[in-house]
Amino acid sequence: QLQLVESGGGLVQSGGSLRLSCAASGFTLDNFAIGWFRQAPGKVREGVSYLSSSTGTTAYADSVKGRFTISRDKAKNTVYLQMNSLKPEDTAVYYCKATREPIGRRWYVWDQYTIWGPGTQVTVSS
Repeated sequence: QLQLVESGGGLVQSGGSLRLSCAASGFTLDNFAIGWFRQAPGKVREGVSYLSSSTGTTAYADSVKGRFTISRDKAKNTVYLQMNSLKPEDTAVYYCKATREPIGRRWYVWDQYTIWGPGTQVTVSS
């Protein structure tokens, strides 16, 4: 069974940091595109970051550029999202998703990813 499981969410003060993990099981992330998304109550779901495991290409939403970093530990079959300088508006449930490459330029489109996890809550207090 192909699964992703997110972890690392929690409550943090504004300006703080968290590192989210996305662990894959049942498959390896080689030749998969991985995306991080977030959904806040009453807000549009947003693509946060993307990683191509085959090329190493990364991408970020404008709202997180310079603050978030996506990376991969191949040995652990895990993708991370390092989140620094967190703001209250970063509060959301964060999901990681994966799909076989290539996916094209529109990495932020939720529906093109075929595997996803249950999400992890991130709450940033002001």
